[in-house]
Amino acid sequence: MFRASCIFRMGSTLRQRQLHTGVTRLKRRKTAEEKKSPRIIEYSPKKLQSANAAAAHGATDIWRYMSVAELAKKLERPLDDVQEAMLYVPGADNIEANAKLEDLKIIQNIAKKLGAKTRVVAAPEADTEDEHKDRDVFPRPPAPPELLKHRPPVVTVMGHVDHGKTTLLDSLRGADVAAGEAGGITQHIGAFTVTLENGEKVTFLDTPGHAAFSAMRARGAVATDIIVLVVAAEDGVMAQTREVIQLAKEAQVPIIVALNKIDKPEANIEKSKTELAQMGLALEEHGGDVQVIPISALKGTNLELLAEAVSTQATLMGLKADPTGLVEGIVVESKTDPRRGKLSTAIVTRGTLRKGSVLLSGLAHAKVRGLFDHNGAPLTEAAPGTPVEILGWRELPLAGDLILEVETEKKAHAVLKYREHQAQLAKVESSSDEIRKKEEEHQAKYRAEREARRLAGRFRMRGGQRVKQIDKNDGIPRVSVIVKGDVHGSVEAILDVLDTYNSNDRCRLDIVHYGVGNVTEGDLELAKAFNAIIYAFSVETPQTKEAKDVKIKSYNVIYRLIDDLKEQLSSQLPPVEAEEQLGEANVLQNFFINEGRKEVPVAGCRCTKGVLKKAQRFRLLRDGEVIYDGALESMRHLKNEVDSIKKDVECGLRFKDAKVLPQPGDVIQCYTTHMEAQKTDWDPGF
Repeated sequence: MFRASCIFRMGSTLRQRQLHTGVTRLKRRKTAEEKKSPRIIEYSPKKLQSANAAAAHGATDIWRYMSVAELAKKLERPLDDVQEAMLYVPGADNIEANAKLEDLKIIQNIAKKLGAKTRVVAAPEADTEDEHKDRDVFPRPPAPPELLKHRPPVVTVMGHVDHGKTTLLDSLRGADVAAGEAGGITQHIGAFTVTLENGEKVTFLDTPGHAAFSAMRARGAVATDIIVLVVAAEDGVMAQTREVIQLAKEAQVPIIVALNKIDKPEANIEKSKTELAQMGLALEEHGGDVQVIPISALKGTNLELLAEAVSTQATLMGLKADPTGLVEGIVVESKTDPRRGKLSTAIVTRGTLRKGSVLLSGLAHAKVRGLFDHNGAPLTEAAPGTPVEILGWRELPLAGDLILEVETEKKAHAVLKYREHQAQLAKVESSSDEIRKKEEEHQAKYRAEREARRLAGRFRMRGGQRVKQIDKNDGIPRVSVIVKGDVHGSVEAILDVLDTYNSNDRCRLDIVHYGVGNVTEGDLELAKAFNAIIYAFSVETPQTKEAKDVKIKSYNVIYRLIDDLKEQLSSQLPPVEAEEQLGEANVLQNFFINEGRKEVPVAGCRCTKGVLKKAQRFRLLRDGEVIYDGALESMRHLKNEVDSIKKDVECGLRFKDAKVLPQPGDVIQCYTTHMEAQKTDWDPGF
């Protein structure tokens, strides 16, 4: 406002009056040109004005689901003041610092009690990041000693193939397991409980001994307390024996050696012990702590001593576990049953597993619908150290993964969502290097082509025949396969063997798809699209019309599956020219004969090996170097022209090339060629 004084006359007197005016009365009048110009309307941002006004008046930002501590921080008041104000606000029951306030009206009433104005905003992003950190679940910290109770030891039987591991377990539990395995070879990890004669229970894991199942054996070593290393007394230390010893050292698991097959006449116990000592095992008889028990699994010799050694080792280790709280365990094996659905064999390591528990394992989860022991009998609960078959998985867990129990299915879904997000991020990070590498290759190829066009000239590149764009895969035969197995461990072992294939330059091996379970219609459609062979390992195959148009090969022994695949790869290789040597002769003398007006050289020879045939090809060698390779013009015995010469018979040979001069001491080979099928050079290791 502006103040001005004005003097005016009223009658015969002069009076002074104070006038008040504002800024609007001092505005400049518009000119005629300005009045004719279009009117410009300026709008002020109301949100910004309201925000600035709210900030100017000291409004506090609030949002839904903010905690009591966050509200105290925003109000800039002590936590005790906020909690005291909440006592006078209806509905504000939980005054804990971490309690979430769901109703905005309650938050506004709390702030009003404290004399503050509020403004509703979106929740800050930092808070959502903090929530993400708590979405995953992890094993619990170690339990206090007073909660720990004795549990049965987990013993893994390991060793080389055909050294008698499964037969030993048969004798221990009185069941014929080896007869149920294809070819007498263990294809899976078996987990079961055995009650020894002293009344103690022991959980045994039987792992395959073949090289193809190294990953399965590695999982057995991690999940075990004691390793029983079975060594055949007549074979001694073999390849898988060394691998088991290395695994045990890395996992720091004690070893008990079961020296098997001592009843055989060719058994050499002392030699086997020496080889074990050379592998770094400190045997008891040499002052170490590794027990060596000579046994015969087939006849049951000294099995009591082996059981006593296992019991003693478990007692010394003092194995205990916490049977209370949320369950923790390890997946030993997983499979899809056509009648019962997805199943997993697991060992409980902590807590007590019961029906209805919600479990997480990697990216799979389950609400337990049934528990079964190794004989298929239902269980009500599974304590620590117990092997159990779990029914109720929504997805198939991977063998070797950790099992964790959560309180509710809602939390399980939240954890799975978080883990899937993390897996996608990891996949993007791992593939970024490959993408960058391919981009660099593309740029290098583009620059090379651009430089070639520049050097060739703009007009020169236009003429001539166009070069066809050839795919680098063209011309190379390929075999596409789909692998379906009964359990995850078998599929993994087959894929590990296929990873050793290194002859893609001769014939490509493409793995179109793999999975656990029976062959489905989707697998048949996929096989048709890619012209693939379906290898069904111990699973059922469909008997439909669609299946007749697809190659489906069923096997239950991995060696036979790989042998068939090698035949398929070999059948795709083109035949090659092979050479077969028929005979060999030594040049004794070189002389010339008259052929018309010309003198032509003739080699006087004696056949030393096989037969020399005139119609076949001949090679002249001098000091290992090929002088001539071609056909004969003439073959004579004495003065007669003949078609063949046998061993220890002298003859005269004349080559078609008259310039070739044989010398005494040269070697002449007679050979023939034929087309022969190739075989793949792939060596899977067995």
